[in-house]
Amino acid sequence: MKAIEIHSFGGPEVLQMEEVPVPRINADEALVRVYASGVNPVDWKIREGKSEHPLPFIPGWDLSGVIEETGANVRNFRKGDAVYTRPDVKRDGSYAEYVAVRANELAHKPASVDHITAAAIPLAGLTAWQCLFEHGQLEAGQKVLIHGASGGVGTFAVQFAKWKGAYVMATASEKNHAFLKGLGADEVIDYHTPGYEDTITSVNLVIDTIGGDTQQRSLKFIMPGGILVTTLKPENKDIFEEKGVRLTGMYTQTRPEDLAAIAKLVDEGKVKPVIAQVLSLEQAAEAQQIVQDGHVRGKIVLKIHEE
Repeated sequence: MKAIEIHSFGGPEVLQMEEVPVPRINADEALVRVYASGVNPVDWKIREGKSEHPLPFIPGWDLSGVIEETGANVRNFRKGDAVYTRPDVKRDGSYAEYVAVRANELAHKPASVDHITAAAIPLAGLTAWQCLFEHGQLEAGQKVLIHGASGGVGTFAVQFAKWKGAYVMATASEKNHAFLKGLGADEVIDYHTPGYEDTITSVNLVIDTIGGDTQQRSLKFIMPGGILVTTLKPENKDIFEEKGVRLTGMYTQTRPEDLAAIAKLVDEGKVKPVIAQVLSLEQAAEAQQIVQDGHVRGKIVLKIHEE
């Protein structure tokens, strides 16, 4: 099969198209024919060696496809099922025509969308879902502010929070304001505006996908008893504790029940994945560079097989 393989850590140039064997599956796994793979920041971070990963490996941990074969112990899925998931980042990934995935990481893909659209969901969707509802404990009527709202995680977070019944605030550059209001944001703030944080009050939950000084600046407007959830590293926890605000980091878990809940919202038309660009598997290096450069509206997706 064709796959993108990495033999040494470095820049986009280390992404090499190769002919490699189709993976063999264990009893608790499924072999998935990959139709599309999402591209995420974790892809280039692992490519650069920021996280330990044995070489060589196939990157990409965001996929939609169809099951070709199931292991002897797999009961919930069968050949021909359309599935989607964010598989284990410690294993070979989805920049390939086929991938072996543990069956307990799989969920049925949303029936109302194609594989390219479904591939944009798992990692960003799971991250947003778990930030808001597991770590952030968001309830209807609360006020949430989402930093970096036009990105992959942010676009899902805005829609999930609005569905929950929260008052949704978002930070983004001015060019993305109308777009985010179209997704459901009640209020959009230009983060380029000096002192923007002084104009905000009484926020229950903040989602930080940006890092830098975003966390400390957000402390000005989070209510005592509020929560800041970051997808990056929590910093200066002591000053948050002094104000009675909980600062927490998070690591995205692949939970089929969360993927199923998200798929239901997509099929009901309540959530719409946002795709910035679709590229081919051969363009994986270009795709990673676009993501690494930042300011992508939604997700970049690699198309691997024709539907």
